[in-house]
Amino acid sequence: MKKYLFLLITLFPVISEAQTKVTAAEKYITKYQQLAITEMQLTGIPASITLAQALHESANGTSQLAMKANNHFGVRCSSNWNGKRFHRNGNKKNYCFRKYNTVAEAYQDRSSFLSKNKKYAFLFKYNQQDYVHWAKGLQRAGYASSKTYAKQLIKTIERYNLAQYDKMGKSKNDSL
Repeated sequence: MKKYLFLLITLFPVISEAQTKVTAAEKYITKYQQLAITEMQLTGIPASITLAQALHESANGTSQLAMKANNHFGVRCSSNWNGKRFHRNGNKKNYCFRKYNTVAEAYQDRSSFLSKNKKYAFLFKYNQQDYVHWAKGLQRAGYASSKTYAKQLIKTIERYNLAQYDKMGKSKNDSL
C-alpha cells in the first residue's frame, strides 16, 4: 500500500503539469479567435473553419509563410493581386504568395478571397454552424490539393472544440 501511495504522490505533480501545458495550437487559438469570430460576423464563414485552416496552413503560426509574410492561409498571388508578394520554392517551382502587413489583414483578405470567388459561392448556402459541409466544400472546390483536407480540418475543429466559436455573435446570415 505504501508503494502505491508513494507512486501516487510522486507522479501527481508530473501528471498535473502535463495537463496544464498549453500547446502551440491552443496559444494560436487564444490569440486569433476574435479575428475569426469578427470575420464570421462580417462574412458568414464559420470561425471554426477559419481557425482550423489557419492552424493547418500556418503550422500554428510558425511556418515560414506566416512568419515572413503574415500569410496564415497559404493564399497565393493571382493575376489580379496588386499587393506585396512573397516567393517560396516548392517542388522546384517558385510559388508566389500574398504578403500582408498584419495577420488581421491576412484574415480579412482570405474572407474576401472566399466570399468574392464564384468557385466558393456554394459554401455560403451552408449553415454557419455546419463546419463538416464547409470543410468538404473547401476540399471539393480545390482550396488545397490534399485529398484529406476536409478530414484534417474536421479533426482539428473537433480536437480543439473550435465549433464553439461558430455560435458567438450575430452572423451576416442572421439578418437575411
